[in-house]
Formats: sequence, C-alpha cells, structure tokens
Amino acid sequence: MPSPSDINGKLAILADAAKYDASCASSGSKRESKGGLGSTEGMGICHSYTPDGRCVSLLKILLTNYCIYDCQYCVNRISSDTPRARFTPEQVVKLTMDFYRRNYIEGLFLSSGIIQDSDYTMGQMIEVAKTLRERESFRGYIHLKTIPNAADDLIETAGQYADRLSINIELPTVGDLKTLAPEKKRPAIEQSMDRIKIKREEITSDRKRGLRVPQFVPAGQSTQMIVGATDSTDQDILNTSSVLYGTHQLRRVYYSAYSPIPHADARLPGMSPPLVREHRLYQADWLLRFYGFDASELTTPESQNLDLDIDPKLAWALRNRESFPIDVNRASREMLLRVPGIGERGVKRILNTRRHHAIRDEDLIRIGVSYKKARPFLITSDRHPEPLSLDSVGLRNRLRPKSVQLSLFDAFESAATGQV
Repeated sequence: MPSPSDINGKLAILADAAKYDASCASSGSKRESKGGLGSTEGMGICHSYTPDGRCVSLLKILLTNYCIYDCQYCVNRISSDTPRARFTPEQVVKLTMDFYRRNYIEGLFLSSGIIQDSDYTMGQMIEVAKTLRERESFRGYIHLKTIPNAADDLIETAGQYADRLSINIELPTVGDLKTLAPEKKRPAIEQSMDRIKIKREEITSDRKRGLRVPQFVPAGQSTQMIVGATDSTDQDILNTSSVLYGTHQLRRVYYSAYSPIPHADARLPGMSPPLVREHRLYQADWLLRFYGFDASELTTPESQNLDLDIDPKLAWALRNRESFPIDVNRASREMLLRVPGIGERGVKRILNTRRHHAIRDEDLIRIGVSYKKARPFLITSDRHPEPLSLDSVGLRNRLRPKSVQLSLFDAFESAATGQV
C-alpha cells in the first residue's frame, strides 16, 4: 500500500482518487509558451480531448481525498475507509513543474475533497494556481474544480488563474442529490455556475468597449453528472444538461458511469451501467449543442432512456420517417444535420459542393459521409429512394451496427468529434 507520508505515496493515492472525475478535457484558451510539450503516460497523467479532437496530457490529482462530506456514491466520503493523503499547495506546484519541465504534461487538473470548510479548501487550490502563474511563470493549462458553497470572491479569484473552472452537478435531479448527498444543495451549485457566467459576460462586455481587463476562465466552465447511481432516466439527464447549457452557458457536461465502491449504501446499484449508455449520452449531448435538437426529441414518454442499439440521431429519424427522404441539393443546413450518418463536417462539405454542381451519390461517398446510413434518407440528383424503403420493417436492422465491445476510448472519441 502506498505510504501517505512521502510524495510518491501521496501521488499514488491522490491520482487514483481523481480517476472518478471525467470532466478534465481542456479546450479553447491559449497561453503563450516556448518549448515542446510531450504526452508520456505516467502516474497521475491522463489524456483528454479538446472539441477539435486534439489530445492533451494533464496531471490529474486531488489536493486531498480527506472530506467532511458523506456523499454515498463517492469513494472519498468521510465514512469510507479508503487510504487518505494530502498534498500541500507547494507540493502540487513542485509536482506540476517537474512533470511540465520533463514534457510529460501540458497542464494541471486539480480537484479536492473538502477539508475544514469550502472557503479554506478553495483558498488552498487558488494558492496552487496563483503560485504556478506568478512565481513559476507557468503558462500551461489549468483546470480547477470549484468547491461547492465557496464564496463568490474566491471563485472570481480562481477564475483569474484557471483556464477552466468546473463545479459538479453530481446527479441528474434535485431528488437524487437529497437522497445520496444531502449536504450538497443544487441551488448553491447553480449559484456558483451563474456567478462564473455573469463574470465572463462582464469581461466580454468590457473588452467590447475597448477596456483592457484580465482574462477570466477563457475556456469556460464545465460539470460532471454521474449516470446510473439512481433510477433517473436519460430524459432526466438530458433535461438537466439542456438547462445547464442554456441558463448557465456551460461549455461541457461530462457523463460518468457510476462505479460501485466498497461498503456502498444499500440504495446504490451493485453494478455499473453499460458503458454504451454513457456513449449514447455523449452523442445525444452533441445533438443538443451543435445539431439543433431539443432534449424532448431524443426520447419518448413511453421510452425515456436512449436506445442502446443505435445512435440517438438514427433513433430520432426512424421515429420521424415522414420527414424523409430530403433532397440533398435543396435541404437546409438544419435539416441536413438531422440526417443519420452526416456530421457537421459532412454538412459543410455538402453545402460547399452543391454551390458548384448538383450532388450525386458518388459525391456523397467522396465527401465522406456514412453513405450506408445516410442513403435511405436522401434524394440525390441521380437517385430517388426505392418506394416505401423508409417504411421497411427491416430498415432498423439493416442500419444497426454490428455488436462490438465498446471501449472507453469510443466514448471519449465520440465526445470529441460528435460525428453521429
């Protein structure tokens, strides 16, 4: 067992404790720096993906896994007998710079259990970020977890040093939170999100007026939701995500399949949900943010969970066959985005191509859409779908992908590209 009294022992404990947090992808901001940056794997180093598909390496650790809260789904809850450790802010700074100078990482993802109280813990994390920026001239990426119930002025200070802030919404509904984590309050979590949103809007407004103001969370804010710890449906999850994107202007919601923990509360399931459920949620999330779908369109009152056999866009198209086929040479961008097998890049290429000539079947293949999946839903200049082809009872089976073993990378890759 790692010793919590030496740095390597602390790193082993606190890197392992951080693995349950999925929301560590960096994106959006740039800080000027010199020298190459590597991606060597190592203890506490994770690979994350930016929205443009770029892979980055982060040192992903907790400041401490001691915690005064007793969230039943969390391995670091106060009642857990997990091994404990705690870094000082100076030790985190040293670790980060050591890894950074060796080109192992491009940034730091720092979270923490809550010690003493929220403000004290948030202050310790700020001290890490401030020391890295001001004393060490660190220009890498920093993602800080915002501690629930931390004071507004501390959150604002954290945002001056971090590229991204995130505060976990934890569970899909208020009822879920009351049941499994009663010490955490949804209104307080959303208030912190709103404070970050308002501050970002103030900075944007000042810059539009030509004022020189310090940057504030240039990569925005994100959150994480645990999937499968309660009976909440995918509709519940997507409704919550839709509010977070709309009301609080989050950049990302990350979905983390519940992982059973030792000595768990009897109300928690004994097994993790299938990984494909997490995968489908990431695909549905992309449809909400970039494809113009509403959360209510992705499930039905009769079936409030996403179909695990096929992707959510294909499921929607099969439920709305009366909307198809559409003419690829005349359809709007918004409608093309709803065609199964055509992603954002494919739509852009279609729009560019049809400015010059009518699109034929061979153009779709050249453009790079998923031709087999898109074909039944499209009319091209040289092909009309066969009569009643969309009504065929076998269409779903023909378009359903072959059963494969889904890896965790597939969910990350889908979240990065969104090409569904």
